[in-house]
This record gives sequence, C-alpha cells and structure tokens, in this order.
Amino acid sequence: MKAPPADIEGVLFDLDGTLLDSAPDLHAALVAYCAEVGAPAPEYAAVRNVVSRGSRAILRCAFDEGDEVLLARMPRYLELYQGMLAMHTRPFEGIASLLENIESRGQRWGIVTNKPGFLTEELIARMDWDLRASAVVCGDTLPVKKPDPAPVLLACARASVAPARCVFVGDDARDVEAGRAAGLYTVAVRWGYLDGGDPDHWGADVVVDDPYQLASLLGLQVAA
Repeated sequence: MKAPPADIEGVLFDLDGTLLDSAPDLHAALVAYCAEVGAPAPEYAAVRNVVSRGSRAILRCAFDEGDEVLLARMPRYLELYQGMLAMHTRPFEGIASLLENIESRGQRWGIVTNKPGFLTEELIARMDWDLRASAVVCGDTLPVKKPDPAPVLLACARASVAPARCVFVGDDARDVEAGRAAGLYTVAVRWGYLDGGDPDHWGADVVVDDPYQLASLLGLQVAA
C-alpha cells in the first residue's frame, strides 16, 4: 500500500460500480429488450459481472452475435435503459456521506466514466450531483476513453486540480490504468462490478473494501 498525497486537492471517481449501483436498471432494460425481440433474458448475475465493459458486453449476455449486430441492437436497448435510468439505481452505501465530507473539506470531486454523455448527464442530475461535481467527463467527451489517460487529465483540468494531488477511484482495471498513466494516486474498490477481475492484481496504489475504508484513507470522518 502506498500512502495517498498529503495535500489532496480532489478525488475523481468512475461512475457505474464505483459511485452508483446501476446494474439493476441495466439488467431490467435488457430483460425488456429481450421480451420485445422474443429472446430469453439472462440472469442478473451475468449482467452485473460485465457492466463495467459497457452496453455491447451487456447485450452479449443475451445474444451470441458479432459486434456489428450488437451495435445495431444498441440504440433500442439504450432507449429502454434511458426510460428506467434511475428506477433502482442508487449510490453504494457510504458514498453520499463520502462526497459530503470531501466537499466539507473544500476539496473537489468529479466523475470520469465511459458511459455516453446523454445517459451520464441525466443520471447524475437524477442523483442531484450535477451542480456538485467539479468535472464530468463521459465516454464520448473525447475521441478516446479509459484506459487512455486523456479523460482523467481533462477532468483534472476542468476541476482545477493537479494530477499529482488528485486521487482516482474505480472498480475496473481500466480505471487503474488510466489513473496511473495520468499521474494520479489510484484506488481500486472491491465493492464494484470488477469485470470478473481481482483488484489486487491491477497495480493500484491501494485496494479498499468499502467507502468507509476509502474515507479513512482520505482522512475523512464518515460514520458507518
């Protein structure tokens, strides 16, 4: 374990699987889509495991097809998902207090996600985070997405924080890779979707079990 920077200016987070438990609605949208096209719907656990990989991987849980066919299915699936965007999606336990404590210390926080902008913006507005996040960088904000470090560096610039004084928190190896390449202190979390991987093997500066442990690492007081 490597100690975090002593003078943290900000904390950046992945969205799905790190801040928000969005898998229930992503699975519900797939169930609805399968019903429309007369296909059997996969179990929730299968979908949850691949949420970090995006819509194509979610659709592949139900359809053993090539990328071209899955891309053709995607607009309708995303339309259904947008209609149920925040029905069951909630912040993971401890996240709300964590964000409040970051703000109370005068630090900034932001989001770097591979989720498309039209879904990200609506979802964070439903969470009442749209006016609180100092930076939001989505999967289509730039021509590249995580694990490329460019979205992370853009978030740092928008939040006016130095990468060396910023923390990046995520539940996927791509989060760690992007944060490390951008020069941030990287935190892998065990509570997310993990894409079937082991966060201990991702090369993060530290791995934490829950948001309360993350708060402690950051020197914040968050009651369990």
